Amino acid sequence: MITTKSYAAQDNQSPLAPWTFERREVGPHDVQFDIQYCGVCHSDLHQIKDDWFPGIFPMVPGHEIIGRVVKVGEHVKKFKVGDIAGTGCMVDSCRECENCQKDLEQYCLKGNSQTYNGLEQDGKTPTYGGYSNTIVVNEDFVLHVSDKLNLAAVAPLLCAGITTYSPLRHWKVGKGHKLAVLGLGGLGHMAVKFGVSFGAEVTVLSTSPSKEEDARKLGAHNFVVTTDEAQLAAARNSFDFILDTVSAEHDLNLYLSLLKTDGTHICVGVPSKPSPVAAFSLLGGRKSLAGSGIGGIAETQEMLDYCAEHGIVSEIEMIDIKDIQNAYDRMLKGDVRYRFVIDMATL
Repeated sequence: MITTKSYAAQDNQSPLAPWTFERREVGPHDVQFDIQYCGVCHSDLHQIKDDWFPGIFPMVPGHEIIGRVVKVGEHVKKFKVGDIAGTGCMVDSCRECENCQKDLEQYCLKGNSQTYNGLEQDGKTPTYGGYSNTIVVNEDFVLHVSDKLNLAAVAPLLCAGITTYSPLRHWKVGKGHKLAVLGLGGLGHMAVKFGVSFGAEVTVLSTSPSKEEDARKLGAHNFVVTTDEAQLAAARNSFDFILDTVSAEHDLNLYLSLLKTDGTHICVGVPSKPSPVAAFSLLGGRKSLAGSGIGGIAETQEMLDYCAEHGIVSEIEMIDIKDIQNAYDRMLKGDVRYRFVIDMATL
């Protein structure tokens, strides 16, 4: 077994603290890489607090993981020692179901293995994430990362990046479309970057007027303050798509009114409480309310390659791992532009 250092929550009331555990030895198809950077996702905090469902404790969060390969199994063909590698939100799936066969492992019908707070495909071995010094993953769930970009700023692409890239590609958002991005945080700022890169006219919808300058620096063409009744009225029936990145409670009916006929509201943020939707909000204009998870492994690799080609990375603030609780507090207040990334050398 591989002795591994980490930061973990021992239960849903405890702050993260140093914890040592054992990872499996590198098997024939496994890749081990030492973690250099790990992004801090809002879902890390949700899961530590049991906001969505009961967690598996001790819990080592982190699913935006970048590092350098230190060992490969004897049958590994895709990686070699010294490669830069990444792992996102999942580390395995059944490989056999209809969705897995279509490269949609994120929707594995038997349940994929989440990178942390989940179980391996044996149904009993807990998974531990990237707030740790090393990780062992089957090569089919490890991604190639270009060294052309700032690796710390690449880390959040493995969740925030693919979570916004995947729906924009699925709904073929691009030139000729009016895209609204609801919320300008870790997910939202990546949605703006991708939407602009794909050729859409991008508007940011935000409760914070102070974010307009940032939104325009990121490439947004327009900005609507959603607490301003006059701006909201002017935006009604305007958008082909709304990409909703908000993880706090908000009124979906209000935003559905901003869509054109046949418009689609796509949820990628996950509030702790369900949001009520009135049938009339959908019927008036044949509107659709949809959702999207992360992407599959092939699409995530496509996204990483696209970002390397077009110079797209996350806007980040680097932190030491000892400052993770302060980072969570700031994240809850929206006080980050736009993603914390842990320098794992500080572990």
